[in-house]
Amino acid sequence: METREEALAYGLSFPDTYMEAPFHDLNWQLVRVKGSKKAFLWVYERNGFINLNVKVKPEWRDFWRSTYKSVTAGYHQNKEHWNTIILDGTIPDADIRRMIAESYDLITDSPSKRIYEAVKKIPKGRVATYGQIAELAGNKNMARAVGNALHKNPNPELIPCYRVVNSKGELAGEFAFGGAGAQAELLKADGIEVINGRVDLKKYGISRL
Repeated sequence: METREEALAYGLSFPDTYMEAPFHDLNWQLVRVKGSKKAFLWVYERNGFINLNVKVKPEWRDFWRSTYKSVTAGYHQNKEHWNTIILDGTIPDADIRRMIAESYDLITDSPSKRIYEAVKKIPKGRVATYGQIAELAGNKNMARAVGNALHKNPNPELIPCYRVVNSKGELAGEFAFGGAGAQAELLKADGIEVINGRVDLKKYGISRL
């Protein structure tokens, strides 16, 4: 990968992305994520080469800089969190793509996203507690945030939020899943027994995902 076109095409191959030139200077082109409008890939020409700015985890920042001379501290950006990739032909395409992909993952990461991914892993016939989902999402103290995210579920058919109960096995409020008794009916369709608005966690709860 050595051209602007190749870099932009790869950046735009990720879901929900678009390109923008916000500085009234076509040399600077950014690939952003729809919704948050955050940029994960900056593309520009400098010193005769196409450069890419990508976000990077601190633990990988110095690894990439020490591995390739053409990976440097982020030009015109926070040098603790951004690297610049100089497309001079010395870096394998696979590693360039990996760095861009990691930048995309960092920009699109959010507690809600992690919560929904954890909920997707609850198998049919099982339930998980808010606390378990919070822990799987990376922060065991955000059980309340789990509840808020589940009530804003963007895709109920894909994200089975009805399989989440409280620490006592109790179901959510009556209208949380589309109507009175809806959560209980969904759980029963999964083969889970609901008695007096409660699920037996010893029988149906997950130990781990």
